Amino acid sequence: MAEFATLARPYANAAFDVAKSAGRLDEWSRGLNLLALASEDSTLQTVIALPMTTAPEKAHKLIELFRDELSDPVRQFVHVLAENKRLSLLAEITTQFEVRRAEEARTLDVEVTTAVPLSDAEQNRFQEILERRFEQQINLTTGVDETVIGGAHIRAGDTVIDGSLRGRLAKLGEAFARS
Repeated sequence: MAEFATLARPYANAAFDVAKSAGRLDEWSRGLNLLALASEDSTLQTVIALPMTTAPEKAHKLIELFRDELSDPVRQFVHVLAENKRLSLLAEITTQFEVRRAEEARTLDVEVTTAVPLSDAEQNRFQEILERRFEQQINLTTGVDETVIGGAHIRAGDTVIDGSLRGRLAKLGEAFARS
C-alpha cells in the first residue's frame, strides 16, 4: 500500500496543481472520483492489465465510460497515466488529490444539535469558538433535538463533543452502574 502511495503522489500533486491553477478543483475532483470508482471494477482492471492492449486503447476505454463528464484536461491526464502504466493507481491518486483539496480549503463541516433553536448570536459564538479550537474555517449547521435536554451535541468530522445534558446523565448512569 505504501508503494502505491509513493507512486501516486507525484501524479496527485500534479493533478492538484493543474486543477488549482485553472480554478477547476471541483471539476477535477468529480472526474477523478468517477475514474477511481470505475477503476475498482474487476472487469476494467482486467482490461487495464492486458499486455496486448495499447496505452491509448486503455485510456480510450476508460474515458469512454464518462466521456461527457470528463473535461479535456482530465482526459489528457488519463492518457498520461496510461502511457506511464499508472492507471491502476487511480484510486490512490484520487485519495491523495482529495486530501490536498481538503487541506487547501481548510474547512470543516460541523453540526451542532441543541434542544432549542440557536439565535444568530449563539450560532456566531459557536462558529468563533469552533474555528479557534479546530484552527479551520467552519461550515456550521444547526439542528434541534429535544432529547438533548440542554447543552449541545457537536459533530465535527470524526470528532464528537457531547456537552448535552442527556450525555452527561448517561455518563452518570454508567458510573452508578459500575459502582
